[in-house]
Amino acid sequence: MPAGIPWVCLLLLAFWSPPQAPAAAVQEEVRIRFFWAASCPHCEEARPFLEGLVRRYPGVTLESLEVWDNRDNFESMIRLSRERGHALATTPTILIGERIWFGYGPNMAAEIEDALRKELGLSPLSLAGGGGALSLPLLGDLDPQSLSLPLVTVLIGILDSFNPCAFFVLFFLLGLMVHARSRRNMLLVGGTFVLFSGGIYFLFMAAWLNLFLLAGQMEAITRVAALVALVVALINIKDFFWFKKGLSLSISDEARPHLFRRMRGLVSSTRLPAVLLGTSVLAISANTYELLCTAGFPMVYTRILTLRTLSTLQYYAYIALYNLVYILPLLSIVLLFTWTLGSHKISEWQGRVLKLVSGMMMLALGLVLLFDPALLNSLPAAAGILGGALAASLLLAGAWWLRGKSQR
Repeated sequence: MPAGIPWVCLLLLAFWSPPQAPAAAVQEEVRIRFFWAASCPHCEEARPFLEGLVRRYPGVTLESLEVWDNRDNFESMIRLSRERGHALATTPTILIGERIWFGYGPNMAAEIEDALRKELGLSPLSLAGGGGALSLPLLGDLDPQSLSLPLVTVLIGILDSFNPCAFFVLFFLLGLMVHARSRRNMLLVGGTFVLFSGGIYFLFMAAWLNLFLLAGQMEAITRVAALVALVVALINIKDFFWFKKGLSLSISDEARPHLFRRMRGLVSSTRLPAVLLGTSVLAISANTYELLCTAGFPMVYTRILTLRTLSTLQYYAYIALYNLVYILPLLSIVLLFTWTLGSHKISEWQGRVLKLVSGMMMLALGLVLLFDPALLNSLPAAAGILGGALAASLLLAGAWWLRGKSQR
């Protein structure tokens, strides 16, 4: 996590103050609108809590609105969400007055009850220091005891960024540009390639996000995402031991000549605008192949994201942060080549190790998503899961290297 984030959080906490209890008289009736769907586990968790509020506070009614089989209720949920500044909605959706919540978790209970008490003209329970989550701009709901979502974003983004397919294409392109002996052109071409790669990845992840938000909080969707991640992980781990044998998610030998022809044609052009335009087209073409290399990570991450209750802006801000982290190693490669004018390429062994690390991390995330997604809400657990997978990968790679060396 960047060093400046604690200072930003400290400034936000310094100027943040809890809402004051209104002096208005108790209203005759306060309505809780509860939009829910069948087979929605979070809906089943929220219902007893909301029914308990109705029993404890006289003058409160619960309006239960099923959305899967009732089109009018679904359209009402979307309309009310948009009126409150949210382009998307998911189940459960809970409304009290002008306040709205998507999803449900234990850390939301105090916030919902405080909103209800405010509508009733009562003092919020959190004035006594309830210690619930704070809603911070662009970061969503952050618990001072568990800042795991930013950490998970950075860790998975870093891991995803070590994409052997992206490295292969960028190394080859910059290796060809070395012959031009122009740092300016190398920087422009490499920077354009990285920028378009990041933009395409952002669109790819936004598509996953919208798909998961449309599907809602159904447990089956989470399990499908976990199973796909496990399949991708096992294929990547297989590639470490049996590289390009059988099913593989690497750039195929059939696709490489097509990319090489495009890159050589790009370098032969003498007009910079044409080179930059060609680089943009190449980046789009290359990324269609690169997405297969680590497709599991964006899918797993966006599913983790949609299990949180965030606004539309916050969802996209997290994806933007993920993509910023994703392009940093690629930008580092561009700067290294520009500075040294050297021609480097990723070795087969390095590519295999990247595949192993990718596979082990994805395997760990897939298993957690399948059996206990709530573990990723804990900072120590998230760090331990990803750190353990990384350590296991490096140990396994080291043992395999020593085994190969002893057999020579």
